[in-house]
Amino acid sequence: MKRPTFAGVFRLAFALTLLGYTLWRADPREVWDVVRRATLLPLLVAAALVIVDRAIMAYRWFVLLRPLEGRDLPPFKIILRIFFVSTFVGTFLPASIGGDAVRAYSLSNHKVPIADSMASVVVDRMLGVLSVLLMALLGLTIARDLAASRAVVLALGVTALLCLAAAVLIFSDTADRLAERLIARLPGNRVRRATSSLFGAIRRYSTHHGALGNVLLSSVAVQVLRVIQAYFLGVSIGMQQPLITYFAFVPLILLIMFLPITANGIGTGQAAFLWLFSRVGTPHDEAFALSILFIALGIVGNLPGAIYYLRGTPPERRLGGAGDAITP
Repeated sequence: MKRPTFAGVFRLAFALTLLGYTLWRADPREVWDVVRRATLLPLLVAAALVIVDRAIMAYRWFVLLRPLEGRDLPPFKIILRIFFVSTFVGTFLPASIGGDAVRAYSLSNHKVPIADSMASVVVDRMLGVLSVLLMALLGLTIARDLAASRAVVLALGVTALLCLAAAVLIFSDTADRLAERLIARLPGNRVRRATSSLFGAIRRYSTHHGALGNVLLSSVAVQVLRVIQAYFLGVSIGMQQPLITYFAFVPLILLIMFLPITANGIGTGQAAFLWLFSRVGTPHDEAFALSILFIALGIVGNLPGAIYYLRGTPPERRLGGAGDAITP
């Protein structure tokens, strides 16, 4: 077992403190009353949309795998199953491991090289972050006064730097040569080979512009669906804000949750919902209830993976290509 670091403990403590403070401002009893009065039909619409966005996420992963694997790529139904199971299993794993690692290693059980599997997951994550950044910039065109906020500027700046680093990693020949020198200095032949294989697999995407564009558009579609999901959650608890308000705020909230200042965005998400939606007159209890329902909706999106897992699909019950068993 890995001992918790001071930074990890601090982030968790800060997250719980922030969560407690925002809940106190919203008043727990009033939040409960708001959630209890939620109407069913909008909740069902939001739940259906989250299943659709998960399927699109599996599709974009499939698109990224095709340039690397060609005819050897498993059929989409296997990719879909692995994706759903990994999102479910990742719920119970630390953030440092997460569903992405489970996804990459599970795919290796289907004769996909681990470097290709990991590269597809990395690039998928990069394009997903870029799509949130693009949606957040769109949100700023709607709520321009937020451009003066330090939290928003910090979130945009950090995310933009990550996206720029990803683009350099994939497309820059100079970065390729620099990476080769750095990899050559790594200790151990196995580490050097594994790192070189992963970097080489990521670099192969530099010639597959169509696949990258397809996945980016699919990622933007996922973010649009998430905004609409939040809107229907708001409708279910009686919020009166129009859809355009959600397009202005929800991508910015997701960006703020990306900041590594708390554990898994706990606390920062609730604070961002309260801060932004209160600017347009939303009561704190409704904003906090919306943040809780938004998180709960993500759990609903993991339920198909739970069904696949409980049905007993052997490849997803193993982590690694040589049958290494794992217990989630």
